Amino acid sequence: MCGIFGIIDLKGRRSVPLSVLKRSADAMQHRGPDEDGYLQRPGVGFASRRLSIVGLADGQQPMFNEDKSVSVVFNGEIYDHDDWRRDLTARGHTLKTHCDTEILPHMWEAHGEDMFEKLNGQFAVALFDERKQQFILARDRFGICPLYWTRTTRFGNDWLIFGSEIKTLLATGMIEPKPDRRGIDAVFNFLAVAGPFSCFDGINILQPGKFLKISRGRHGDAAAISEHAYWTMDFPDKGKEARGQDEKTLVNEFESVLYGAVKRRLRADVPVASYLSGGVDSSTVVAMASDILGAPPATFTVKIRDPKLDETEQAAVISRHLKADPTIVPCGSEEIVSNYQRLLVATEAPVTDTSCTALMLLAGKVHEKGFKVALTGEGSDEWLAGYPWYKIDRVLEWLGAISGGTIDAAIRRRFFTWLGCNKDAVAYLDRCAPSAGGAHPFQRFYDLLGASRFRFYSGDMLGELGDHDPYADFAPDLGRAERWHPINRAIYWAGRIHLPGQLLSLKGDRIAMSQSVEMRYPFLDNNVFDFVAGLDPNWKIKGLKEKYLVRRVAEKWLPKSVAWRPKGMFRAPLDGFFLQQRLPYVDELLSEASLKKTGYFDPEAVALWRTKYTELSSRFYQRSSMELGLVAVLATQLWHQTFIDSSLANLPDWHTLAGVERNPRDLAFAEQMPEAAAV
Repeated sequence: MCGIFGIIDLKGRRSVPLSVLKRSADAMQHRGPDEDGYLQRPGVGFASRRLSIVGLADGQQPMFNEDKSVSVVFNGEIYDHDDWRRDLTARGHTLKTHCDTEILPHMWEAHGEDMFEKLNGQFAVALFDERKQQFILARDRFGICPLYWTRTTRFGNDWLIFGSEIKTLLATGMIEPKPDRRGIDAVFNFLAVAGPFSCFDGINILQPGKFLKISRGRHGDAAAISEHAYWTMDFPDKGKEARGQDEKTLVNEFESVLYGAVKRRLRADVPVASYLSGGVDSSTVVAMASDILGAPPATFTVKIRDPKLDETEQAAVISRHLKADPTIVPCGSEEIVSNYQRLLVATEAPVTDTSCTALMLLAGKVHEKGFKVALTGEGSDEWLAGYPWYKIDRVLEWLGAISGGTIDAAIRRRFFTWLGCNKDAVAYLDRCAPSAGGAHPFQRFYDLLGASRFRFYSGDMLGELGDHDPYADFAPDLGRAERWHPINRAIYWAGRIHLPGQLLSLKGDRIAMSQSVEMRYPFLDNNVFDFVAGLDPNWKIKGLKEKYLVRRVAEKWLPKSVAWRPKGMFRAPLDGFFLQQRLPYVDELLSEASLKKTGYFDPEAVALWRTKYTELSSRFYQRSSMELGLVAVLATQLWHQTFIDSSLANLPDWHTLAGVERNPRDLAFAEQMPEAAAV
């Protein structure tokens, strides 16, 4: 994968200095340490940093069509590019390289805006059609590759700036970083920032399955900007799903689809490694990859130092079975604490899940061993109901059928009371529930998180958020969602929020690419999702056996003890910040003065629960809720220190950590540079 960046003068044709493009490209050098490339046209500047994986010798960006009227910078992989290359050649297009990027300007010529729904891959694309004076920014279906954009009128001009990371936007010097409290609120509701806004005011996240179209008019006229969905997640109406009465046939069909997805993701001009957690998903991927390659790929496993969280013994069972030789990367509280600010510089958002640090260290080891690409198993839990709350919901479904729905409602109320939710928290959760399209398993999990906001937020924070509804931001088609089975409603929200906002961002692209490693996800293949989405939910969770179909396939590749091992949540210790050590920066960030300066949290509440949560050691869910809340408070303060105001603690800011110039001399280039020739 790569990193992309660009600046567009929306009304004029002012030149974008190469120094600005280089500085922003260098701010994401980790995304593409192999080479850089630039495009300069009147009122347009594109930049690319390349991690060369396909077409090593001839994949330099930008890439063009035959007459260079269409230019592209691209981050990602198009797994079916060979098929499209043959199709385009048959249509009369001339392609000169071996790189998947080259098909994109030609796909635009052949298919226009319809091109994106045809691609099977992971991508963020920026395209400029010079004849039409039209720009397209697009992102893949599931949000594997990130893409941010903002619009600014600083210096009196109208500019649109985009990039693979927020640091590239900030590095221009044209944007003053300010917090967007809706983004911070998403951390407390979902443990994820999935868009459409980020934690930075005015910086937007282009959401998965969408493209942004920018059409420039005549010189001096305002540009037209519009957002479009080229793909939307959908499921059959409840009761209309494919039942697949012949289980053996269904298992064989799914095995074939998944095998094809793994095979596509092994296509590269460099060796491909794999993560191996010991769970059924990554183990099945490694087993299939071993069969395709004729030998096991290099595998990498995290060893959490806490014995209760360590999965290396389970991974060792798979390694022995496949004759693999895994690289083990240890991680405990010490590593988490010492690398936490570095993690936030990579993610550009508060991170509550400390296991993200472990995965960042794992990616670092992959890079150290000389690999650029690794397979992983994310997506299986989302598409096939793999999380524990699906089991809880199945039990509530049975109880609800017996009681006519009264038990479910009563349990929900008792659960809120048990968590210590006040009436305002309960009212908030009740108000947001309809925007989720009705009760479903993920909503119950998010309820557990959402309660923390009323425990820790200041009055000013709650006042500024007002009636903000985090579900409504995703503009779901509620009429459609209400016709789905509740399991599929939960899968929809997992695919809209949890997957792109956490697993593919905070645990995926942002930390892996900070170490110059590309992640590939067989379970996020277009064909895999299409196959699974149409199935009866009982093939996803059968009784209380989650991921039933995956496990039936895994039986053919792995020991049965592995195929049917219960789901284990990959976690790292949370309490290293608060119990074993009294770190100076923690006390500084959580001091009354710092908390009042940011204004997000109530200092008295934070002080109270820092002491009181240790009394909840025997109450797992209450303690978990409290730990997540406290780590979210600390992470938000640390994010603010890093990106917004470095006076909270004795810690460096993002400029220092990322090596980016603070006050560039060309900051006011928009005023200083003359107009280029009008186009």
